[in-house]
Parts: sequence; structure tokens; C-alpha cells
Amino acid sequence: MERVKFKQMKDGTKEDYLLLEKHEKKYIEGTADRLMKFMGSLNTTLEGYQITRLEHSLQTATRALNDKADDEMIVAALLHDIGDELAPLNHSEYAAAVLKPYVSEKTHWIVEKHGEFQMYYFAHHLGGNRNQREKYKGHKYYEDTINFCENWDQKSFDPNFKYLPLESFKPLVNKIFSRKPYSS
Repeated sequence: MERVKFKQMKDGTKEDYLLLEKHEKKYIEGTADRLMKFMGSLNTTLEGYQITRLEHSLQTATRALNDKADDEMIVAALLHDIGDELAPLNHSEYAAAVLKPYVSEKTHWIVEKHGEFQMYYFAHHLGGNRNQREKYKGHKYYEDTINFCENWDQKSFDPNFKYLPLESFKPLVNKIFSRKPYSS
């Protein structure tokens, strides 16, 4: 396999970086497949829940699909908690960062803030501020985020809910992650 010659980035040549760019483009094209593989591995749960992380994600995405959400939002609903495994204290921001190049400002904001908005349902039981979301009142996506949480996320812990299998979301994930990235 052809490799760059440098040991420090500052010593790289144009040829080195063209080689890396070629490999990076191919790697980026595989993002949807890696995400689907990762989602398929979420078959465990934190102790105490009745369902797995994967089942929660599938329920959330199925609810979005059933409510005729657009493709981008369905994918966001599927992937909204992917940060739970590696970034449990800021999982929303992690998921939003993965989605950001491929989704609208609105979808990114909803995913990024959903963790704070979800506090409405439980924080008061643990001595926290259930109204954490109120600091965003008046924001153009405030109500959309409330609706995401209320209609799809918070109710998707039901062991009896009939959800679609992960494979049924693959075409949508491929569609969203094959888009030309939004500019930052």
C-alpha cells in the first residue's frame, strides 16, 4: 500500500496530501455502513431499562417514520443517542457532531439539544432542574425539539412497541450520508 513519506504533518508534500485525500474520500463514503454496523452492536443496555439502546433507537425512528417526518429527521431519530456509548455525559452533542455535515441546521440543533430537553421528564426526581430547556425559549427550533422529545424520544422505552428492523432504515441512512455535506 502506498503511504505518505512524512513523519510530521508540516513536512508533507502536495503528493502526500493528494494521496491522503483520495483515501479519505473513500473512507467518508463508507460512513453510512459504519454507522449501521455500530447501531447493530447496541444490543445491550444500561442496567435498569426494559429495552436495549438499539430498540430505543428503532422505536424512536419508527415513530418519526409513522408520523411522516422527512428522511433527514427519521435518520436523526435513529442516530440521536449514538453518543451514549462513548460520551454518556454529552451524548447529544456527540450525535449532533456526527450528523452535522449531512443535515440541516434545524435537525442538528434538535439532536444537539435533545438531552437538555429530555431533562424535563426526570431531572426533578433527582434534584435537578427539569426546566433546563427554558433557557432556549424563543429559539426558532424550541418547539420542534419539544415535539421530538415528547412524540418520539421519551415514549420509546416500551418493550411492547412494534418497531421496524434496523435494515429497513439502511436506505435512508445511505441517502443522508451520501449527500454533499452542508457547508459549516
